[in-house]
Amino acid sequence: MFTVFGLNGFLHFIPQPPPASPVAVQFMTAMAASHFFVLVFVVQLLAGILLLVNRFVPLALVLLAPVLVNVFNYHILMDPSGLPAGVVALILWCLVFYGVRGAFAGILRPTPTPTEI
Repeated sequence: MFTVFGLNGFLHFIPQPPPASPVAVQFMTAMAASHFFVLVFVVQLLAGILLLVNRFVPLALVLLAPVLVNVFNYHILMDPSGLPAGVVALILWCLVFYGVRGAFAGILRPTPTPTEI
């Protein structure tokens, strides 16, 4: 999913409907004008490739987490019609995260052990 949408940001093979609200139009205009979309598409593409080749999966999940947060923010606040796709992406992310949760054991502990300090 992330590889396809990351590639689509550069190759434009999936047509995108216009944003639903005036605020969404302003947001998309600012993202495009500032070239911020380039960073988002590169992150999606690289992380998606890492997931597909099953290498550095925890890193890919860390890179994709803020992308998913922003996808949800956008769809909840500006364009609710795309929310189901965001939910699917979140479910898939959670499934992969669950499979490699051991890699996150250190950061999910409330206090570090003395050897970690």
